[in-house]
Amino acid sequence: MKKTTTTLREQLTSESLIVAPGAYDAIGARMIEQAGFDAVYMTGAGTSAARGYPDFGLLTLDEMVNNAASMARAIAIPLIADADTGYGNDLNVTRTTREFEACGVTAIQLEDQVSPKRCGHLDGKSIVPRQEFIAKIRAAVRARRSAELALIARTDARAVEGMDEAIWRANAALDAGADVAFVEAAQTLDEVREIPRRVKGPCLLNLVQNGRTPILPMHQVQEMGYRIAIAPGLLLTTMLAAGDAALARLRIDGKLPPSTEDVTSVFRRFGAEEWNALRRELATERNS
Repeated sequence: MKKTTTTLREQLTSESLIVAPGAYDAIGARMIEQAGFDAVYMTGAGTSAARGYPDFGLLTLDEMVNNAASMARAIAIPLIADADTGYGNDLNVTRTTREFEACGVTAIQLEDQVSPKRCGHLDGKSIVPRQEFIAKIRAAVRARRSAELALIARTDARAVEGMDEAIWRANAALDAGADVAFVEAAQTLDEVREIPRRVKGPCLLNLVQNGRTPILPMHQVQEMGYRIAIAPGLLLTTMLAAGDAALARLRIDGKLPPSTEDVTSVFRRFGAEEWNALRRELATERNS
């Protein structure tokens, strides 16, 4: 396993905005790392889509943790894993936290939707009572074995009960021990500005193309006071568009599209040189 060189908590002490594009497998995680980003966000929506499901809370804890483990193994930068609702009550959240921590993620995100949840930028969401949400956050704080594991508390209350309730839940989650507050699906530029002014701790902004929240350049996100920006669907939507175009060309023209990558360069991006060096070392030892 590649060792994570920094933790999200360490990055939060710097003045730079942490930009974490979303990935749903080890390929995307490696691409994000090689592109020079600070962290990777394991998107729950993308993880669901990669298994043939919409983002309706249909995946299990094991499916999510197994995907996180593959991604964490592939990179040396922090991985933020979407842990959805924690897959049950506060007792279940205890196991969820321990499972994600054991597989090598640097941070997990827990939310206050009723299970089964749905994408934060869809209509029809429901949220659990305040006490239940805060109990889950406290359980996660208590369950982690190392203080290096950062906890991100997401609330979907903006769409259900309004911004005041969302801000209350974000601050209560921070008081309960969460490290970062995530108010999902602000709907106007004024609301995006309002969140870091009213939340008493580090804030995360979710940028979803064609979603509820206005899309902003990263320098403006940082100027507003956010500490983390995620773009969960960036690779997924780009892959869908590029894949549709390539498949259409093959079906209609009968031709493969040109590629800038050859077989050797593709494998090099996923550790071929490291494994070849190990192969040579083992062969030398075997023959000595």
